[in-house]
Amino acid sequence: MYQYDHHDHRIVQERVSQFRDQTRRYLDGDITEQEFLPLRLQNGLYIQRLAPMLRIAVPYGMLSSRQLRKLAHIARTYDKGYAHFTTRQNIQFNWPNLEEVPDILAELAEVEMHAIQTSGNCIRNVTSDQFAGIAPDEIEDPRPWCEIIRQWSTFHPEFAYLPRKFKIAVSGSEQDRAAIQVHDIGLQLVRSDKGETGFKVLVGGGLGRTPVVGSVIREFLPWPHLLTYLEAILRVYNRYGRRDNKYKARIKILVKAWTPEVFAQKVEEEWQHHRDNPATLTTEEVTRTKRFFTEPAYRDISDTEAQQALSGQAEAELAFSKWLQRNVMPHRVPGYAAVTLSLKPTGVAPGDVTDKQLEAIAELADRYSFSEIRATHSQNLVLADVEKGQLYSLWREAKALGFATPNIGTLTDLICCPGGDFCSLANAKSIPIAEAIQRRFDDMDYLYDLGDLTLNISGCMNACGHHHVGNIGILGVDKKGEEFYQIQLGGSSDRDTALGTVLGPSFYQNEVPDVIEKIIDVYVQNRHDGEAFNDTFSRVGVDPFKERVYAKNH
Repeated sequence: MYQYDHHDHRIVQERVSQFRDQTRRYLDGDITEQEFLPLRLQNGLYIQRLAPMLRIAVPYGMLSSRQLRKLAHIARTYDKGYAHFTTRQNIQFNWPNLEEVPDILAELAEVEMHAIQTSGNCIRNVTSDQFAGIAPDEIEDPRPWCEIIRQWSTFHPEFAYLPRKFKIAVSGSEQDRAAIQVHDIGLQLVRSDKGETGFKVLVGGGLGRTPVVGSVIREFLPWPHLLTYLEAILRVYNRYGRRDNKYKARIKILVKAWTPEVFAQKVEEEWQHHRDNPATLTTEEVTRTKRFFTEPAYRDISDTEAQQALSGQAEAELAFSKWLQRNVMPHRVPGYAAVTLSLKPTGVAPGDVTDKQLEAIAELADRYSFSEIRATHSQNLVLADVEKGQLYSLWREAKALGFATPNIGTLTDLICCPGGDFCSLANAKSIPIAEAIQRRFDDMDYLYDLGDLTLNISGCMNACGHHHVGNIGILGVDKKGEEFYQIQLGGSSDRDTALGTVLGPSFYQNEVPDVIEKIIDVYVQNRHDGEAFNDTFSRVGVDPFKERVYAKNH
């Protein structure tokens, strides 16, 4: 993974020093609340319902065991003993004291971490596939390109105050595990007919109040022009994006208003004026960056023998077999596998992890996966490089620690924002809804029979829980001071990205588990053999679901 050079260290340390002075002046009354707002936002600090919230950047989801231990120390020393992994591969602390935030940032800098540009109207943390570099379906490792974009975008003076926040995702695999179609810019690594590396460029995706699937504005962008083309996109947006209405300020609104064709033409015109500039990438620069992502010291393992031994262990222990099916993914290197640690035990807010658990995960990473951990978009963690011969012992340890729930990809592996329990923007609570659904669907055999099924929960229209792209999406809404929940069906964030269809009028909190059960019943009764939820929904339409759910009103 990427290691800071002296420029990185200096930049981060200077930012810590600057924010320490800004915080002191704010607390002394020398800076007003309005003046302090953009300063704290560009350092990842929000003021939430009950306390400040500090969002820490985890570039493309990668963490070292050393960094995890530091996060555990911060959670224990400055917070209430836990942290929260988000849908954008970041980590948040929900209870820091404002006056101690500069100390937290200083401690993060010791392990090459920061909170820079994790909020505010700027280019946010660049995200990617949690299986980058090890996925069998990978065209090319996207992490070096993410790192190039990260270095280019951090403190870029021209894009520090955009009309609105800006998110970029990069995918290097045939299957989209980075949700590139619902980002402001989505980049798909592709190969030309001549075998040359380039990018398919999508623009104008996003969720929130106006969910939009991104549009392709360039089918093939040669890799040397990656940054110059991104600059052209951002310059067009910076110049023409609306600043008079924050609800219409995202780039998706501009692309939709102009049409993707017109937007692409504007970008092309801008790019032609500035395509050859110091931001043009060279082979030397790309090679330098790729050196930080060399593969670890894999052992030469017979995959056939490892798989035979694994099959014997799975046959002898059913629980281990289920975990292998759900929590273990293929690896491009023979004899290895990727393991997802579930952070979704019933009764715990999805994505939450304690200081002791962070330290335990660091230990697992040291022993089983070259001291590396990855955060996922679904609020779990991944050990990417585990020998197949060590899977059984890892499973036993993970099970004892509570990380081996064999539910990855199932209904109870749901995505959930912090909601009204923490967020000042939320219209309704999310966490109690998640727990109620997990308790209702606690039969693992039934979950396995349902197969892959995504359920996403957001506490407000900002859609931090990505409810628009869940097969089943739940949105918290406010009706005259009361909390209600709207249901959407048919969403997807995969290659076939789709926005969910609103089922109908919203429901009280205590009604939601019954409603989800009725939706699942309709799916089971109508599906063909092995048919996924969205395939059934596309085939039968929304009406059968409406009829069952709202039958009492007819």
